[in-house]
Amino acid sequence: MTLVAGIDSSTQSCKVVIREAETGRLKRTGRASHPSGTEVDPEHWWSALQHAVADAGGLDDVAALGIAGQQHGLVCLDESGRVVRDALLWNDTRSADAARDLVAELGAAAWAERTGSVPVASFTVTKLRWLAEHEPDNLARTAAVCLPHDWLTWRLRGGGPELVTTDRSDASGTGYFDSRAGKYCRDLIELACGRGDLMLPRVLAPDESTVAASGLRLTAGAGDNAAARLGLAADTDVVVSLGTSGVVSASSAVRPADPSGIVAGFADATDRHLPLVCTLNAARVLDTVAGMLGIALPRLSELALSAPAGAEGVVLVPYLDGERTPNLPKATGALHGLTTDTTTPANFARAAVEGMLCGIAVGLEALAAHGVSIPAVRLVGGAAALPAVREIAPTVFGVPVLVPDPGEYVADGAARQAAWVATGGAELPAWPEPPLERFDAPPSQALWDRYRAARSRYLER
Repeated sequence: MTLVAGIDSSTQSCKVVIREAETGRLKRTGRASHPSGTEVDPEHWWSALQHAVADAGGLDDVAALGIAGQQHGLVCLDESGRVVRDALLWNDTRSADAARDLVAELGAAAWAERTGSVPVASFTVTKLRWLAEHEPDNLARTAAVCLPHDWLTWRLRGGGPELVTTDRSDASGTGYFDSRAGKYCRDLIELACGRGDLMLPRVLAPDESTVAASGLRLTAGAGDNAAARLGLAADTDVVVSLGTSGVVSASSAVRPADPSGIVAGFADATDRHLPLVCTLNAARVLDTVAGMLGIALPRLSELALSAPAGAEGVVLVPYLDGERTPNLPKATGALHGLTTDTTTPANFARAAVEGMLCGIAVGLEALAAHGVSIPAVRLVGGAAALPAVREIAPTVFGVPVLVPDPGEYVADGAARQAAWVATGGAELPAWPEPPLERFDAPPSQALWDRYRAARSRYLER
């Protein structure tokens, strides 16, 4: 029996799964927390990885390991491989003005055609521009740039920054990688920060591997959304993930080029593309409203289901942390439709769930406009465990919602990639699909009309 490990180094925590390579059967797991915030010393990721691996019983009997991590971000290394400054995470929006300037300088259509995406504050390329403008001394000290999962894989390998590797899915989220041609766009890095000489990770093929200092085989790894699709065995389904951010993704043989910037043309963890729409506000909306009401999430779910559909006209536009879709990084949330009679905890809870889901549904609409078929949605992430989210989602999305059993699907995808390396097969191992629970409900056009009206007040500014 060959064992493989998958790691999910997410914004909040590090999760480890150990599975049988041939069958995908789960053997053991581990977990450790990450610090909060939008910038962090990468050593915290390394420490969390050590604790999570120990919690999972170690790696002595493991043949191969894959790491999936939060996309985008910026990790700067000097010539010796030391971290120059705390890593800027994907949800750090200080580079919003840099993103705006870069789009203006090259043009949205050109960015979309070159890289598949129009830069927003999340992307690495915009953080490089911010670094050049605000911390030029740190940029001058920087010899190499990489992403969170690249850095962790490199730490396991040991050696200098020239040994940093990545994969095409994570590279495609930087804003300076052409996933069609499979190469970096050096001129775009030069445009961003004037440093076309920066050392960049070598992009490994999906089934390529390297070796850790311990002798363990290390996969190319993947961005978190690409890995989740592998873990779900979701080859054709549209997947909606409700974590810190909200993500809508699909698999495609063709990379989209959306000049509006709503649909990002990322790469997946195989040889295909991953049309994706991301919102900044998802599960945290529910956490915030529950905290404001002084209740736990299960009680928020109960309150939401006790209110009528549409929350008696109360509408929450959930841009609590700015927003990426639409690109409004400095926006704030807003509550509409309050009257003496409708201002109740139940309506507020219902509006939070409906508002969050409406924000996600904008992404479904955008994928459909680019030719993606959406017969049903597979719903994952922490918020998907709440009954209110499961039952209300079909009324907002307008299609059946399929919810798999709770699991660490990003880590599972990384483990499945490790099994590909460990078994030496020509294709990914065909692990079984997780069980799915189906939710159906008639769509609510009235709810959508009210949400659109409230959202339009932002778009018209």
